Amino acid sequence: MTIYPDLVICEHCDAVYQRRDLAKGQVASCTTCTAIVYQAHNLNVHQRLALSVTAAIVFLIANICPVITINLHGLESHTTMWQAALALAQGDAAPIALPTAAVAVLVPFLQIAILIWVLLFARTGRRAPGFAPAMKMLHILRPWSMVEVCMLGILVAVIKLSSLVQVVAGAGIWATAGLMILMTLIAGRDVSQLWGLTQPPAAEQQ
Repeated sequence: MTIYPDLVICEHCDAVYQRRDLAKGQVASCTTCTAIVYQAHNLNVHQRLALSVTAAIVFLIANICPVITINLHGLESHTTMWQAALALAQGDAAPIALPTAAVAVLVPFLQIAILIWVLLFARTGRRAPGFAPAMKMLHILRPWSMVEVCMLGILVAVIKLSSLVQVVAGAGIWATAGLMILMTLIAGRDVSQLWGLTQPPAAEQQ
């Protein structure tokens, strides 16, 4: 497969441009459809790796700790992200249980895992084994990561339940909020700039 790291394609109209270095805060827009093609990255490889590891820790907390605790007449019930998805699978909303688990749990997990993999090698300017498929997968997964939608759903549920029972926010909800911010920072469009920051193995350069 031939790779052209100096070229970038507009996601909306498929126009091709030569990638240029941008100053901090600058964005490159498509002259055909005016969409943002890419933007200057504010994070270096080491900072992005540190945030990715932090996101992995926060992701773990968000999925093993209760999101909310419901108290009704002294009886407590704890709910985690996975338990919420399982609860959907047992009711009339069963068809959306799998997509909910995918966009709220599976997709963020894959994004974080792939990012850590490629960034561990990118620290030394090298491309990780399977770099091209990994970058393609990150591009495919980006629109499907919907932690913010999940967070909104949790807040709506908390507001509705608070009028009926006592609801206490757990560590999971705070971790989900933190994960929402971290995913925005580490998995944006500027991830594609890792092509220009890394060198392929000698065998691929020949």
